[in-house]
Amino acid sequence: MSTAPPAGVTLSVVVPMYNEQDALPALVERLRPVLDGIGARYEVVAVDDGSTDKTAELLQDLRAGWPELRVVRLRRNCGHQAALTAGLHRAVGAYVASIDADLQDPPEKIPEMLELARAGDLDVVYGVRDDRSTDSGFKRRTAGAYYWLMRRLAGKQVPAQAGDFRLLSREAVEALKSLPDQQRVYRLLVPWLGFPSGEVRYQRDERVAGETKYPVTKMVRLAVDSVTGFSAAPLRIATWLGVVSFFTCIGLLVFSLTAYASGHTVPGWTSLFVGILFLGGVQLICVGLLGEYIGRIYTAVQRRPTYFVAHDSGYGSGYGSAPDPAWEPVREPARGRDGSGV
Repeated sequence: MSTAPPAGVTLSVVVPMYNEQDALPALVERLRPVLDGIGARYEVVAVDDGSTDKTAELLQDLRAGWPELRVVRLRRNCGHQAALTAGLHRAVGAYVASIDADLQDPPEKIPEMLELARAGDLDVVYGVRDDRSTDSGFKRRTAGAYYWLMRRLAGKQVPAQAGDFRLLSREAVEALKSLPDQQRVYRLLVPWLGFPSGEVRYQRDERVAGETKYPVTKMVRLAVDSVTGFSAAPLRIATWLGVVSFFTCIGLLVFSLTAYASGHTVPGWTSLFVGILFLGGVQLICVGLLGEYIGRIYTAVQRRPTYFVAHDSGYGSGYGSAPDPAWEPVREPARGRDGSGV
């Protein structure tokens, strides 16, 4: 089993990754000098989200020359937010930063985040993208629509263009760990906590290597989880659709009675066909919205952990403690509902 967490770790950097063997060398080349230069004790928690390439092997090789690197491997691919959850739950630093392995978010901003948090006594520092010119036009437009919608549904405390590149204090991390949410969307959960926060702005770069792990389907899934996890607005939409369909039916009834009274009773196949299609479509939309929320309730009631850890290398020789036995199964406690993209 793991030894007790080492004391005095100032900064933990959580890096969720999935099939990032091509990006790893560039990540280490840029991240390690930055962290070595902060003048404080740190750890890097690399969470391998069930990669099918050589990501896990490369991480184990890198540990030989980088004692501050800690490798957490999940048993299967659980998704970006679940991998991020695993890293946050195992990080031991007084501050915890999270960054993706593709280097679209610059690791050089991490010391600036740490300095801002210390100077301003802040619990959260967001990395905000003020220049996304390297993204495609489609990505910029969909991301803009996502943040516009989230700020209206979840509140204006959600910073626009802030993804999962952020710094959290230990108090903020413990608050996140205590939440019962299972399908977590941290870019909405963190602002919801209401901790004092600041921002560090930067230009978003192109992916350093490999392919994006957030295709359109996962972006849509993230948007659905964001909306259904933080707002009941879709259910209200279903209600209003029902109201509209009701008054439409009343209008069609009045039209039918008027036609009957005036003697124009020629069968109206088109109006009947359109009316049936309209009502059927409204009903299916409402049932689908209800099903989405019921599905979330079902998942919560099951109380299944969102991930299982196959291996945690521990705190490394750099901390004077022995690593865990290789590939020791570690099960997350089922203490409730637990848990890049845009």
